[in-house]
Amino acid sequence: MEARTLLGNPFRIMSLQELAIPVEIPEPYSTLEENAREKSMTIHRLTGKNCFGEDTGLETEALNGEPGVLSARYSGVSGSAVENIRLLLSRLEGKTNRRARFRTVISLIWQDREYSFTGICNGTIRTEEKGQSGFGYDPIFQPDLFSRTFAEMTLQEKNRCSHRAQAFNQLKTFLLPWPG
Repeated sequence: MEARTLLGNPFRIMSLQELAIPVEIPEPYSTLEENAREKSMTIHRLTGKNCFGEDTGLETEALNGEPGVLSARYSGVSGSAVENIRLLLSRLEGKTNRRARFRTVISLIWQDREYSFTGICNGTIRTEEKGQSGFGYDPIFQPDLFSRTFAEMTLQEKNRCSHRAQAFNQLKTFLLPWPG
């Protein structure tokens, strides 16, 4: 679980499976913020515990923010990461503006209040896939100030600049002062 790696040892993070919650929480909304909130509120209603939900999207300038909130389902509900990449590359074909950003939003329910944390990683979409690491759009996303895609980086390198790492670092900073 990526959250465990990004938050580190002081926190006990449990997945829905570990909590024996067999629900697949839908992402019905048009913004990352609303989908993250839906996840955290649903988990909080089911458990009564402090919890968080997260949603991430890849937003391209030339396509008015696509795939955005639909990043995981860009090529359809049953589409794969490979199909999502192919569709994005085909829609960007011939476009000179390949600027994009990954954005992660975390909705934390802490002591019955909601807090939100956002991480953004700016970069460009490459014309071809490079690298074998990571997942999703990592083989075509090259973050600013780097000459490699996320998929060409080690997890440690990616976690120094990624959108998720930024959002989880904000969450960690918020939680560290709280006892137990």
